[in-house]
Amino acid sequence: MFNTKKYVLISLLISQAIVLSIIERSIPTPFLTPGAKLGLANIIIIISIYFLNIREAFLVLILRIILVSMFGGSISSLLYSISGGILSFISMALMYILFNKKISIIVLSIMGALMHNIGQLITASIMVNTNLMTYYMPLMFCASIPTGLFVGLASSLLLKHIEKIKLHIKI
Repeated sequence: MFNTKKYVLISLLISQAIVLSIIERSIPTPFLTPGAKLGLANIIIIISIYFLNIREAFLVLILRIILVSMFGGSISSLLYSISGGILSFISMALMYILFNKKISIIVLSIMGALMHNIGQLITASIMVNTNLMTYYMPLMFCASIPTGLFVGLASSLLLKHIEKIKLHIKI
């Protein structure tokens, strides 16, 4: 059952993910692939997978996507975010569970980035009613590896600090 501390923690994680999404919108994308982003909010999603149960972490993901879309997105951005986010989350959560929490957070993050792009390309293919979007996949995969690596490293550093704090706070 939820308790007040858990509600506050989940709310803080959602708020942090929203703020990171908004900050990321203001960063010019230095990538060769149009639409590629760092995925800063995924740091919070990965932390949620490690720190919360899977259902609660999924709640953080879905509420972040919906709220960010309400604050400045469009229906198409919601569709791209939700398809990529859900596919990415499922793959990361399955890897986390199946490998008994012993998988590297960096590998988990890179897999999440790859699957996020696959979800978005599937959505784009459906929206424009063509399979030509698959030609864009190698370029998106090239962007996924460094962004997944960056998010994984940031998540790893943050998780180490959270584990220290977690010893002092009972949730």
